[in-house]
Amino acid sequence: MNPRPAASAVRRLVTVIAGLAALTATSLVLAGPASADVPEAWPPAPEVDRLHAILLLGGIPVLLFVLIIVVTYLPALMRGESVTPGGSSVEDQWLGGRRSDAELAAPDSETSAAGGASGGW
Repeated sequence: MNPRPAASAVRRLVTVIAGLAALTATSLVLAGPASADVPEAWPPAPEVDRLHAILLLGGIPVLLFVLIIVVTYLPALMRGESVTPGGSSVEDQWLGGRRSDAELAAPDSETSAAGGASGGW
C-alpha cells in the first residue's frame, strides 16, 4: 500500500483548515470598526416605519420583476403571437420559414432533377 495518498489527504485537510482560520481572522479584524459606538455629535437615528420599509425593500424588486415581464412579453402579444410554452407547432420550426405551396417539388424518381439538394458537377 502506498502511504502517499494519506499524506496528500492530510496536506489538503491542513490547507483547508489554515484557509478557514485565515478567513475567520480577516473577518474579525475587518469587523472591528463596525462594532464601534455612534459618535456623540451625531443625531439619533430616525425611526423607520415597518410598512414603508416593506414597501421599499419588497415593492421595488416586485415592480422591476413585473416591468421586465411586460417589456419581454408585450411585443409578442402586440404582434398576436402565442406566448404559452409550446405555443408554436413543430411544423412551423424549419429553416427557411413556414411550409407553403411555393416549395420545390420533391423528386419523384431516382433520375429526377426536382428538389434543391441534387447538385451535379
